[in-house]
Amino acid sequence: MARTDAPPRWDRKMQQRLARGEAAALGELYDRFASLVHSLAHRVLGDEKAADTVTREVFAHVWEHPETYDPRQGPLRSWVAAVTHRIAVQRLRDSETAALPRQSGATEELERTVRRASVAARADFIVHSMPAPLRAALELAYFQRRDYRQTAGDLGVTEDEARRRLRLGLQLLSTAHDAGTPPGYGGAV
Repeated sequence: MARTDAPPRWDRKMQQRLARGEAAALGELYDRFASLVHSLAHRVLGDEKAADTVTREVFAHVWEHPETYDPRQGPLRSWVAAVTHRIAVQRLRDSETAALPRQSGATEELERTVRRASVAARADFIVHSMPAPLRAALELAYFQRRDYRQTAGDLGVTEDEARRRLRLGLQLLSTAHDAGTPPGYGGAV
């Protein structure tokens, strides 16, 4: 039986290929994660061109520093999301700081703006990363205003199972307000 703390094989192999400088590995990584990176960056920055720039910066960072990923700390996807989050938030801070007049309350407003964007991006990442059954239950409850009984009927599961899925999905979403990196990655970037 495989150890549960062992990193996925694809993640380890990809890191090794990137460390060897295989351009094909970067292309494969880009194909797999570019939409995630771009959507997270766009969510934080609210600007298409800035998100494009951050996407390029993230993949440049991954190419230049593959050794900063530690497979024991979590999935490669979470690490890439954490790098994206860090770069996008820094870009937001830099652009907002440059645009702010020198006022005493301006810094606090900037931090609130950055925090809101960060929480929104984190929530987006959590929703797109959660297992499909949890996401389906939350989508029914939120977008179609279904209660747990209706959700159970729509999904063809018991009411207890629908409640469990909704509770777990909401618990995962509640972590969006926690400071730090996206879920599943506790290491530095």
